Amino acid sequence: MAGASDHQFVTLGLGAEVFAVSVSHVREILDYQAPFAIPDGPSYLMGLTDVRGRGTPTIDLRMKLGLPPVPPNGATRILVLDVPLADRVLSLGLIADRVIEVVAFSEGQIEAAPDIGVPWRSEYIQGVVRRDSSTGNGGFVVIFDLARLLTAQDAAVLSQAA
Repeated sequence: MAGASDHQFVTLGLGAEVFAVSVSHVREILDYQAPFAIPDGPSYLMGLTDVRGRGTPTIDLRMKLGLPPVPPNGATRILVLDVPLADRVLSLGLIADRVIEVVAFSEGQIEAAPDIGVPWRSEYIQGVVRRDSSTGNGGFVVIFDLARLLTAQDAAVLSQAA
């Protein structure tokens, strides 16, 4: 049972890496469907996904983080998020290789974002949690700071796409 100081996260995988986003930002998780392409967008903007009758800008999280693209498969999912920005909430789809689980982390488990040693920009990271190495799944879960994952320019482009 989750304690009062626990925070719930949805964990997702990109290759061998595990990331997490706060459950409070996740509206729904969809099976992958190819987004409707938008011309002249940034390379990571895959297009619009129909989410209950609304076009939702959808980005390939791998490409946003500078990881090599992979073709979608049966485990590929689109996380529909409500991302808090300075002046509004942006609905956004994130394409992930797979969604793993909902997990609770206590404040004490979440370490500060490292300045070095990760292949993506550390300002995207809210914190990291060490995974239990006794299960054979040692390593880290990287918790995204969603507002920082999107630069002001990204947010403007994605808002125009919607």
